[in-house]
Amino acid sequence: MTNDRLKNLTLQQLEALIALVAERSFSRAARSMLLTQPALTKNIRNMEDYLGVKVVNRSNAGISLTPEGKILYDYAQRMVRLRKEACEKIQQMHENAGGDIYVGASTIPATYILPRAISELKKAHPEIRIFLKMEDSEEVMNMVLDREVEIGCIGKKPLNRKLIAEPLWNDRLILIAPGKHRWVKKEAVSLSELLQEPFVFREKGSATRDVFEKYLKENKSISLSQLNICGEMGSSEAVKEAVFAGLGVSFISVHAVARELARKTLCEIPVASCRIERELFLIYLKQFDFRLHHKIFVNFLRNHKAMLKNK
Repeated sequence: MTNDRLKNLTLQQLEALIALVAERSFSRAARSMLLTQPALTKNIRNMEDYLGVKVVNRSNAGISLTPEGKILYDYAQRMVRLRKEACEKIQQMHENAGGDIYVGASTIPATYILPRAISELKKAHPEIRIFLKMEDSEEVMNMVLDREVEIGCIGKKPLNRKLIAEPLWNDRLILIAPGKHRWVKKEAVSLSELLQEPFVFREKGSATRDVFEKYLKENKSISLSQLNICGEMGSSEAVKEAVFAGLGVSFISVHAVARELARKTLCEIPVASCRIERELFLIYLKQFDFRLHHKIFVNFLRNHKAMLKNK
């Protein structure tokens, strides 16, 4: 017998041998495996043909194992037990709520939304760990596509068909100025006034910038080049600091300035006939295999409405 013959053995043949030893009868063993007796007999014969030795002695008194059969029976029990253990471990992995989740998010959800949500999630599910990485929306999409992160939260809908995009939260962009700006007491500023005022913007690739630019083009027939842009910043925090310092005004997510508006260090300036709204999206690959901890996290975000009532 050569080792190559062992490659032809199947788990069903090994299970047939185990059942035969347990039941001491071909007919009873076949019933226990939900097979016909000829099918079970064929499994044993094929096993003996592959090995080139007899493994079962057949007689009027019943069946017994040959010395080779006893060796094979011991290993068959181990292999079937290992298969059962592997199945149990895989099942436990899917039933276990614990696990690590790698999330990529653009500035607004990463800075002002997800930290609060993750904190509340941890109270109910301390076994789940979230690893959050912040980039602009374009880069987050690339990270999801490249499997650097499992789930993304961004401020614009991706066009790539490999991604599922689910609207998760609402957002509104507002015009902000320093608390003592000359526009503070005005009911609203006009578009012509807006074009003359120094502006601070997010960098290219930012969803906030893209949404604002698209709104101006589609609703006001205005390009960004017509505005008096005096600076570009890499984060919403930097934009707020620049506005607070008097560098210019800016459009920013209402979620990013909730504390500043409450403290009146920054103020919202109404703009005549202008309301810029958008959705924040949850994204993931179409082929992504959601395990239990991923499902818990995503469902928590879907149901966590209190933190993001649109203002």
